Amino acid sequence: MYLIGYDIGSSSVKVALLEVSTGHCIASTFFPKEEMPMLAKQKGWAEQDPEMWWTNLQKANAKLFAKRNIDRSQVRAIGISYQMHGLVLVDKNQEVLRPSIIWCDSRAAAIGDQAFENIGKDKCLESLLNSPGNFTASKLRWVKENEPALFEKIHKFMLPGDFIAMKLTGTINTTISGLSEGIFWDFKKDQLADFLLEEYGLPEEMVPDIVPTFSSQGTLHKKAAEALGLSEGIPVTYRAGDQPNNAFSLNVLNPGEVAATAGTSGVVYSVSDQVNYDPLSRVNTFAHVNHGEQTRLGILLCINGCGILNAWMRKNTGVNDYIEMNQMAAKIPVGSEGLSILPFGNGAERVLENQNMNAQINGLNFNTHGQGHLYRATHEGIAFAFYYGMEVMEEMKVNLSVIRAADANLFLSPIFRETLSAISGSEIQLYNTDGGIGAARGAGIGAGIYQNEKEAFQKLEVLHHVSPDQLNRGEVLEAYKKWKTILLKNKN
Repeated sequence: MYLIGYDIGSSSVKVALLEVSTGHCIASTFFPKEEMPMLAKQKGWAEQDPEMWWTNLQKANAKLFAKRNIDRSQVRAIGISYQMHGLVLVDKNQEVLRPSIIWCDSRAAAIGDQAFENIGKDKCLESLLNSPGNFTASKLRWVKENEPALFEKIHKFMLPGDFIAMKLTGTINTTISGLSEGIFWDFKKDQLADFLLEEYGLPEEMVPDIVPTFSSQGTLHKKAAEALGLSEGIPVTYRAGDQPNNAFSLNVLNPGEVAATAGTSGVVYSVSDQVNYDPLSRVNTFAHVNHGEQTRLGILLCINGCGILNAWMRKNTGVNDYIEMNQMAAKIPVGSEGLSILPFGNGAERVLENQNMNAQINGLNFNTHGQGHLYRATHEGIAFAFYYGMEVMEEMKVNLSVIRAADANLFLSPIFRETLSAISGSEIQLYNTDGGIGAARGAGIGAGIYQNEKEAFQKLEVLHHVSPDQLNRGEVLEAYKKWKTILLKNKN
C-alpha cells in the first residue's frame, strides 16, 4: 500500500511515494531539471502559468513510476504541498484566467499597506495576526483595480495547492490554513475576514468551500487518473502550504516545537497555542495544519538571503563544490577574524521591516582574509540572520529549545548548523524527509490509514544532532554582537 505526495514549488514539482508498511519513502523525483520559468513584465513582478505546474506534475509522476516496477493500483491517497501566497483565478469552466501572481511578486505591497491604515493597525493585527501586506488578498485586490474586465469573469480564487487539487478532482475547495496564509481569516471571530473582503470589494462567492486539512477533499476523476496512470477514485486527503507542510514533515505539531529550512531562502517555523503576533509584522502568524479544536498557530520567520548567498559565493569565487567550501571554512576560527557578511541581498526583508539593504561584506583585510574567511563569514552571517529573527520570536515567548530540519541544503554545512545551535542555545535535530514525503504522510492521516500522528511518524528517525553544550558559545556570541552592531548601524 502506498501514499503519494506532490510538492508544487516555484522551481520544480516534486513527487514522493511512501510505503505504508515500512513508513519509508521508496521513490522520489522532480521535474523539470532546470528551474521553471517566471514571467516578470515589470520590476518586482513574478508570475507563472498554473497549467505548467500541472503539466510538470504529470511528467514528474511518470518519471517516478518509470524508475521502479510499482503496482500503481496500491496507491491509496494523495497529499499536496505547495508554494504559499500565490493567486490562481479560474472561471466557471475551471479555465485559468491569467498567470498566477506568485509568492515573490511584490506589486500589491502598497495596496496592503493602505488597507492596514484604512482598517486600523490594531484591528488587523488582533484579527488577522498580520498586516494585509503583499499577501494573496492584496494581490486579488490588485487584479480588481488593474484588470476589471478579467475580475468580472472570476468564479473562484485559489492558492496553488487548491488549483492542483482542482485538476486532480474537479472540485474547488480550500482550507483554513490556506485562507490564513492569504490573510482571509479572522482569528478573533474564527471565520472569514468579512471586514477585509469589504475593504477590498471582494465578493464572498469567490471564496472556495472550506474543508479540513486532513480530510477527503475530492477524488481523482477519470481524466486526471488517465493522465497520471493511477486508479480513478483515489482520494485527495491532505494539502498545506510549503512551510506548514515542512514543519509537519518534521513532526512539528505542538507548542514549543520548531522547524527550519535553509534553501534559497531560510525559514524558522514555530508552533504556538497562543493567539499572538509581532506588532511590527517582522514575523508572520498563520493557522498550522492541525489548527482547529485546539489552537495551533505557526509563527513564521523568513530570511530571503540564505542559500542564495552561499550559491553566489560558490559561483563567483571559483570553488568546485559546497564540500570544498565547507572544508576551507572549517580551517578559519570563529568570527572569521573580523570579517562579517550581511546576507540580505535577495530583496526586501520582512524581518528588517521590509527594508532592502542589499548584502554587505564588512571588515575585509587584504592581508588577512582569503576564500576560507569568505565562506565561514557567509555561513556565520546566515546563521546570525536566523538568530536576529529568532530574537523577535523570543519576544513573543516562543520556545526555541529544539530545532528540527531536513538533512539538506545549508544544514549540510557544519559551520552553519553549529553556529546556529551555539547562538540560539538550541539543539538541532536533522532528519531524512522533505515536502513530498510530508505530504504523503499527511495523506495517510487524512485517509485514516494512519490513526494518528504518532503512528504516521513512528519510522521518522534522527540522523544527526548538534548540541549547544558541545560548542564554544562565548566566541560565537561575541561574533554575533559585532555582526549585529554592523547590521543595526546600516539598518538605522
